[in-house]
Amino acid sequence: MFWENVTIALQGLAANKLRSLLTMLGIIIGVGAVIAMVSIGAGARAKVSAQIASLGSNLLVVSPGAVAPNGMRLSAGSTTTLTMADAKAVERESTVIHVLAPIVSRQYQVVYGNQNWQTNVVGSTPEWTVVRDYQPDKGSFFASGDLESRARVAVLGRTVADNLFGGTDAVGQVIRINKSPFRVIGVLATKGQSTTGSDQDDMVIIPITTAQERLMGLQYIQNLYIQALDDKSVDIAQEEVSTILRKRHRLEPGAPDDFSVRNLQAVMAAAEETTQTITVLLGSIAAISLLVGGIGIMNIMLVSVTERTREIGIRKAIGAKKQDILQQFLVESMVISIAGGLVGILAGITGAWLISALAGWNTLISFGSVTLAFFFSMAIGVFFGIYPAQKAAMLDPIDALRYE
Repeated sequence: MFWENVTIALQGLAANKLRSLLTMLGIIIGVGAVIAMVSIGAGARAKVSAQIASLGSNLLVVSPGAVAPNGMRLSAGSTTTLTMADAKAVERESTVIHVLAPIVSRQYQVVYGNQNWQTNVVGSTPEWTVVRDYQPDKGSFFASGDLESRARVAVLGRTVADNLFGGTDAVGQVIRINKSPFRVIGVLATKGQSTTGSDQDDMVIIPITTAQERLMGLQYIQNLYIQALDDKSVDIAQEEVSTILRKRHRLEPGAPDDFSVRNLQAVMAAAEETTQTITVLLGSIAAISLLVGGIGIMNIMLVSVTERTREIGIRKAIGAKKQDILQQFLVESMVISIAGGLVGILAGITGAWLISALAGWNTLISFGSVTLAFFFSMAIGVFFGIYPAQKAAMLDPIDALRYE
């Protein structure tokens, strides 16, 4: 009986093609919009997570920051309260730190032959590759011996290498940074954009001792990147670093820190929570069109009941029960919603692909969102089809037969 009702429903859809299409349009738009909107939100969430993760895992970033006489806190990295001695003390005294890398940086013009490029020159230690999760694509990174000898060696980011050397091999060539010669010993693998949209491949890395004493003339460090042993140790490491630095800087109890320690896990959690909220909001807004589509199904089913009143009376007169009529119209409502849901899935996937291709936005279509949208559309068909089906089932056969 069920499959017979399905066949009747399909025949009814085929007999009134335009009306069926218009009825399904609300479901198609609703399902497609839900899938497309959720895929945009999921894509944004994945992009933000990947960009934060690209900075390094289990990471803390320590920056100098002082309190001015008027009580205003200056921006992190704007003062000179962090030194190499602080970095060595943190490395020596902390119990949950895997590795750390002090950093100084400044913008310089880098020259090779008749080519030049303005870029960020970063001074650090060999541990920088571990902390920031970078690996050389060609050549090698500098070693601890280069720090001790203050060697004039450089490792290029992919953007710098491409702009200075084009398609030729940069390793072994000599570039000039602020008119000082540096030998290129490696080129880093491509990393892409950061969370702020900056190019993570647009930089040159040199030994921090060379940067401080031979290039920039600095006695302090601008940032300290710290990698904890594991994700469970990050909060402990943050507390230990703060305690060690407060002790070294002789800060009285209650006095504000003259440094800042940022926990990138907390940043990632906040970013993921924000993007998750946006995803739910986008999906909820799109789901409203599904409800509109359900109302359209109810409307057309009520019209169908009115048009087929005599048919209902004849079926009841020859022995059809109330549940048979109820099932017939409920199945028809479900067939409309399921057909619209299937077409909507194709429309949503296509829409997400077009958004990614034309607008350049990251989209991520998940099986869960597709499944949820489909079953929600089916539930809409059942919910909004119950009232018209009950109305049809409750018709008096004598009145139905006399209906014109």
